[in-house]
Amino acid sequence: MPGRIIFLNGTSSSGKSSIARELLLMLDEPYFHLPVDSFHAMRSRREIPAEELPDVLHRTWRGFHRAVAGMAAAGNNVVVDHVLSEEWRLLDCLELFPARDVVLVGVRCSLEELRRREQARGDRPAGLADRQFELVHSHGLYDIECDTTAAGAADCARRISDFLPHQPRPTAFEKLRTALRPDLRAVG
Repeated sequence: MPGRIIFLNGTSSSGKSSIARELLLMLDEPYFHLPVDSFHAMRSRREIPAEELPDVLHRTWRGFHRAVAGMAAAGNNVVVDHVLSEEWRLLDCLELFPARDVVLVGVRCSLEELRRREQARGDRPAGLADRQFELVHSHGLYDIECDTTAAGAADCARRISDFLPHQPRPTAFEKLRTALRPDLRAVG
């Protein structure tokens, strides 16, 4: 049996990693938190020429998706925090992840609060959340959504945890797969 994937999608600084940490504390079954930032952090620190960077980043994201799929295929439950700011990322995940076992969570936050958090963090390029804001939720479909503008990470994690036993079928991932990847209808 594949593991469940709790897929947190939102802009940079929206609170995905904080929600993931809270989920790990409250879920009864073992879960692994796989943040995409950890995959970027594993890369060597040598300078990458600007013309090579897009290809390196693309390969990193593709490898990340396959690592998540591999963990779930081995029967592990996974909490993923991700930024679906490019359509190909969602399409790749739709192909790789068992759609019936994915809980797609929209993590939203007001643009003003995202800007404040980004500046306070100081570890993100200025304007990153602004650039992602309109793109990250453009697919428009979730199983559950949280808004971290006012709600804390623990409150959002509790909502997600309470939702899990009642996830309706078809899942948002199943609906998106049918709409965006009709070539995969017969696949998990």
